[in-house]
Amino acid sequence: MSEQTPADDTGDRRSSSWIGEGGKNGFITRHHMRQMGLSGRQFDGRPVIGIANTWSELTPCNTHLRGLADAVRRGVQQAGGLALEFPVMSLGEPFMRPTSMLYRNMMAMELEELVRANPMDAVVVLTGCDKTTPAALMGVASVDLPAILLTGGPMLNGRFRGRAVGSGTDVWRMAEGLRAGEVTQTEFTEFESCLNRSAGHCMTMGTASSMACLAEVLGMQLPYGAALPAVDSRRMVLAEDTGLRAVELAKEGLRPSHVLTRDSFENALIANAAIGGSTNAVIHLLAIAGRAGVQLDLDDIDRIGRDVPLLVDLMPSGRYLMEEFAYAGGIPGLITRLGDRLHLDAPTISGLSLGDSMSDGRVDDDVVIRQWDNPVQPAGSGTAVLRGNISPDGAVIKISAASPELLRHEGPAIVFDSIEDYHLVVNDDDLDVTEDTVVVVRNAGPRGYPGMPEIGNLAIPKKLLDRGVRDIVRISDARMSGTAYGTCILHVAPESAVGGPLALIRTGDIVRLDVENRRLEMLVSDEEIAARRAQWVAPPPASGRGWTRLYIEHVQQADRGADLDFLIGGSGDRPGRIPF
Repeated sequence: MSEQTPADDTGDRRSSSWIGEGGKNGFITRHHMRQMGLSGRQFDGRPVIGIANTWSELTPCNTHLRGLADAVRRGVQQAGGLALEFPVMSLGEPFMRPTSMLYRNMMAMELEELVRANPMDAVVVLTGCDKTTPAALMGVASVDLPAILLTGGPMLNGRFRGRAVGSGTDVWRMAEGLRAGEVTQTEFTEFESCLNRSAGHCMTMGTASSMACLAEVLGMQLPYGAALPAVDSRRMVLAEDTGLRAVELAKEGLRPSHVLTRDSFENALIANAAIGGSTNAVIHLLAIAGRAGVQLDLDDIDRIGRDVPLLVDLMPSGRYLMEEFAYAGGIPGLITRLGDRLHLDAPTISGLSLGDSMSDGRVDDDVVIRQWDNPVQPAGSGTAVLRGNISPDGAVIKISAASPELLRHEGPAIVFDSIEDYHLVVNDDDLDVTEDTVVVVRNAGPRGYPGMPEIGNLAIPKKLLDRGVRDIVRISDARMSGTAYGTCILHVAPESAVGGPLALIRTGDIVRLDVENRRLEMLVSDEEIAARRAQWVAPPPASGRGWTRLYIEHVQQADRGADLDFLIGGSGDRPGRIPF
C-alpha cells in the first residue's frame, strides 16, 4: 500500500528544515527515516525529540539507562512526538584512567555538536555517574535548544553484617581499617560483594547524588528525579513524564537559557550547603554557569552557602543514604525546609516556578531532613573557600567532612611532587610525619596530571594509622571523591603545574590553616617565595597529542570550573548551511 506524504505542518519548528523541505534535501532525510521502518505518519508534522543516552557497560552506574530510554520514548509517543535515541560519550568513574574529569568537557562538546548537527526540536539527556550530569548541563546550555535531564537514580543501600553501608564513604573506612589491621582481607572481600546491590549511581551524597540534586534545584529535571532509587518503579513513570514534557518543550520553545539564571545558581548553592554536597559540585557549577553566560565565582560560593546549615543527614557528612532521603521527601521536601530563603520564583523546565513545581513537597522524616533550628551541623559547615599565599585564586574545603579540631592548625609540610611519589612511602614506618604534619601533593591539577583526579583525600600514613590517627591536614591541587571525608584542602589555584605557589612550598615549611578566617598560608617570606619562583622550571606537558593535548592547552584553572577557554559563554543553535 502506497503512502502519501502529508503536507508539512511543523511551521518554524527546527526539524522542519530537514524533514519538511519538499525537494532533494527533505527527500534524503525522510527516505532514511523510512529505512528505519518509520512510516510517514511517524515523522511528518511531529516534534522530533532526541534521547541522548550515556548508557555503557564501561559505566556500571549507567547500565540501566536503556530501560529508562524506553520509558522516555513511551512518553514522547504519547504526546505525539517522534523519539530518536542516540549515544553520547559515557564517563565511568570506576574504570576511566587517568580520570573521568579529563573527559567531562569532551562529552559536553560532543553532546553540544550532536544536538546542533541533527534534526531535533528538543532533547532528553539520560545521565547517572558523576561527570555525565554536569557534562550534560554544560552541553545543553551551550547549544540552548529545549532540553531536559533525567538522572538515573542512586543504588539501593548497601548492607554489610546487619548495617547500611555507603559507596565510597565506607570503602575509605574499610580500606584504612585493612591497612591498620583492624579489618581482615576476608571481611574486606565480603564487604566488596554486598556494597553495590542494584543498578544506579553512588547512594551517598557524593558527586553523582549532589549533581542530580542540583540539577533538580536548577530546574533542569522534574521534581523527585534526584533521589528516587534507580530500581524504583516510580523512576520509570518519571522517565515517561520526562518524554512527555520534552514534546511540550519543543512546542513551547522553553530553553536552558530561560532556566539557568543567576537566581537558579544561587538556589543551587544554598541547596548544596543544605545537602552536604560534594566539593566537586563547586567546580561543576562554575563550569555550567560559564556555559550559560551567568556570572558566578568562588566568592559567591562561600558567601551564599555560609549562612546555611547542613539539613540532610547523609554520608559522608551524616549517617544515612539516598534511599532514606527519597523516602523522607527528597528535594521537594528539602525545598519546604529552605522556604523563602530560595528564589522560589526561579523558572524551571516544568514550565512552573521552582516553588510551584515543588508545591506538593513534604518532609516525612525529620531525622533525615532536619528542621532549620535542629541541623545536622550548624550554618557555615558547607564548602569554604580559602585564600592566602598558597592559594591566591582560592582552594576549597568541605567543613562538614573535616575534623573540627583541625580547622585551625599549624604544622610542618611534607611535600611530594606526585601522588605516585607519595604512594611509594605512605606505608613506611620511618616516614618523618606526626599528627601535626601537613601532607602536600602537587602536580595533580587540571593541566598537571592532567584532568585533576580524585586523589585529594590522601591516604593517612600507616605509621599514624597504627597510632590511631584517622585524620590529618592534606593539601593538593587535585579533587576528592564526593563520597570521601577528612580535612582535605582541594582545588588549589593556580595549580602547581602552571607555577602556582603550591609549586614553591618545601618540606619543613610551616603551613597555617584557619578555616574560620578563610586563610591558607605557608609561613615563608615574600622575598623567599620570589627567590624560589625565580628558580622554578615548568614541568613538560603530560601529552603531546589528541584530546589530551587540546585539553592541556586550553583548560582553565579550578576557580574557573576547569572548562576549555574557547567553550565559555552560550553559543546557541547554529544549524548551518545544508551541504547539498
